Formats: sequence, structure tokens, C-alpha cells
Amino acid sequence: MPYAPGPYSGGPGAPGAAPYGLPPRRTTNGFAVASLIAGIVCCLPPLGLILGLVALPQIRKRDQAGKGLAVSGIVLSAVSSLLLVIGLATGGVGSAWSSFKEGFEEGMDEASRSKSPFSLRTGQCFGDDGKLEEEYADEVTIVDCERPHDGEVTGGFKLTGIDKWPGEDAIEKIAEQRCETINADYALDTWAVPQHFGLYFYLPSRESWRLGDRTVTCAYATEKKPFSGSVRSDATTLTLDQEHFLRTVNPIETVTQREPEDDPDEDFAGNKAWSGEMLAAIDEARADLGDHSWSGLPKAPVEKLRTELGAASKLWRELATAADADAYWEAYDTAWEALPDTAAARTALGLTDTLPEGEGTSA
Repeated sequence: MPYAPGPYSGGPGAPGAAPYGLPPRRTTNGFAVASLIAGIVCCLPPLGLILGLVALPQIRKRDQAGKGLAVSGIVLSAVSSLLLVIGLATGGVGSAWSSFKEGFEEGMDEASRSKSPFSLRTGQCFGDDGKLEEEYADEVTIVDCERPHDGEVTGGFKLTGIDKWPGEDAIEKIAEQRCETINADYALDTWAVPQHFGLYFYLPSRESWRLGDRTVTCAYATEKKPFSGSVRSDATTLTLDQEHFLRTVNPIETVTQREPEDDPDEDFAGNKAWSGEMLAAIDEARADLGDHSWSGLPKAPVEKLRTELGAASKLWRELATAADADAYWEAYDTAWEALPDTAAARTALGLTDTLPEGEGTSA
């Protein structure tokens, strides 16, 4: 018959029991361990001293291990306490704390300004530490726009309706078109944009696409000399008169930049079509400037500009209706020279009235 269970608790594994033939194992005092840890860490020197003094009588009374730990904790804590007193008396602690606090705040500030390009928000300026020339950048530093920076975020969008990775070229084509529009709306006062600033965007990589990344971030950026100041000029920063003026005359500037590379002798049809676009932009600008109710000073210079646009329209019509390349060349120079200078109207409106260095059109 097996033995029935009973109240005996001296078997193997029972609390306080030891294997047969060996003396009971001594436990280590917890206060002694805590004293040593507090003494080593030095964050609260008196705490280690107190814990050690509490541990010593308990060790003697309970026949526990840990006397060496407690003594070491007491010694270390006593030394730390002494150094603390000296530091307080001489001001060294205050200086050390100030240095620590300053370093901590700088580190936190640096960490808060280091962002993924895809977490940037519209209007933020950033430094790219020379990474603009790299294929992908995983970190940029946000800076005050009044300080030198490499780029300024103009907006962004998410790629939709695409399930599989379409390839970098396909995304670049979409980004170029969308970001060009976003940049144009963000910086309507194009004369305020430095000549070396250009269209830039951050794209999803093949790896980030697999993780669900579909964000394209658009920016004005430069790989040359950093720029100080914001280029933002949109509805949030412009008056109604300023915004209307820029949205009216900017299409002329946009079309001038699309002039065909081949001259009329090589591509007469392309040049003729382009001159027709210029004529339409001039006529539309003249009409839109007349439809707006201008307040105060801008009225007179804007009306003068409308008159000059009317004269330019006649000469661009001759260019757009030229019968052949020879007739096109005859009308070409006079049409360009007839494009009016908008500086006076810009001055009256409080806009940038000087072309960026390197630019050659006044429209």
C-alpha cells in the first residue's frame, strides 16, 4: 500500500528543507543586495548607507549571507555622500547638473528635429546634409526657415489606384507633374524664388512600398548654396489683390519656359503652336486684370500693364499666324520685345519686383 499523504513537510523541495545529509542553505539578505546596488549607482548615496545599516543586524540575527555586500554598499554610499556634500558646498553639483541639463535639452531638440522626409509638413524647411544628390534619404533635419536650409516643403500627395510596385520611373513621372503644380501654387511670387532653387520630391522606395508607403513629398530645394527665408507665397500669405495678379500673369511666364528647343526652320509646326499658347496667355491675362476690382495704388500701374499687353497681343498674333518659317522669324524679335515689364505693378502691390539672378523674362 502506498503511504497516505500527511502534514509532514520535510520532503525534497519543501520550504526550508535541504537534501538529506547537507546543512540548510543560507539565504542572502535583500537589504544587503539593495545597499550594494544603491552604492554603485550613486543616484541616492544616503539610501545605500541606510540600507546597509539595516541589513547588518538582520544578517547577524537570521544567520544570513550578505555581510560583505552590506559593508561594500555602506562604504560606497558613504564616499558618494561625502562627494555630494563637497559638491554642494563648492557649487560643483550645480555646474554638473546644468551641463547635464543643457546636453539633454540639446539632444532632445536634435532628436525632435530629425525627421523622416515623409513626416515633413507643408511649410517646413529642412537641411539634407548633402543627401539631395543621393537616390534615397531616410532622414532630414528641420530648421527655422530664417536659417540657411536646403529645401522647403511645398506639399505632398498619396499615390492611389496602384496595387503593385509600378517602378521608380513611373512614380517619378507622376511626382514631377503633381509636384510642379503643387510648387506653383505654393510659391506664386516666382520672382522671390532663388534661381538655383528647383523642383524636388521624395518618393517611396521599393522596400517602403511593400510596407504600405504611398507618400510623395514635394519641395523646392537646392544642391548649391543654402537659402535663408521662406519662398511661400500663397493664399495664406498674400492679399486678394496680390494673389489675383500673380495667378493672372504667371501663365505667361510658364508658357515662355515651354518654347520648343528646335527653331522654326526645324520645327515650324511646334513653334507656331507654342506662339499660339503665348497669345492665349497674354489675352487671358489682359482680360482677367480688367475684371478685378483693384484697391488703392495698384490700379494705375495695372491699367498701364493691360494697355501694354494689348499691344503685345497684336504682335504675338502675327507670330502665331505666320505662313512659314521666314515670316515667323520676321515677327519673332518684335513679339518678344513687346512683352511688358511687370515690375511697376509688382512694386505697387508689394510683391518682389526684381527678377532672380539668371532669369531673363520680365512677364
